[in-house]
Amino acid sequence: MSTAYEIDESRWAKLDIFNQMGNIYSEVGRSFKTQGQENSKDHEEAVSRAIDLFDVTVRILIAKKSPEAKEVLRAKEQFLDLAVSDKPTPESIQSLDRYFMQFAVAARLNR
Repeated sequence: MSTAYEIDESRWAKLDIFNQMGNIYSEVGRSFKTQGQENSKDHEEAVSRAIDLFDVTVRILIAKKSPEAKEVLRAKEQFLDLAVSDKPTPESIQSLDRYFMQFAVAARLNR
């Protein structure tokens, strides 16, 4: 999969973890909306963008020696389990959706 975008890591690093995870949530949600549709390209691209954002976030957190890196890696693992599943359960998607929604809400409250 090729990407038609680049992540500005220095700009991304200036975001707090709530905004980073909230932005990752956008791609996670997009991937679930397109999962199982006939045009799997949209799904694959959303998954790819989410993975890229997870990876940049983890690199930044590891460089800062932040313990949050483990949580982001765990969230990535949960996402990938569902993203590559043929038929993820609605409950598992809702659970991950609730997890990410907390970051989006926190990001808005911190503005």
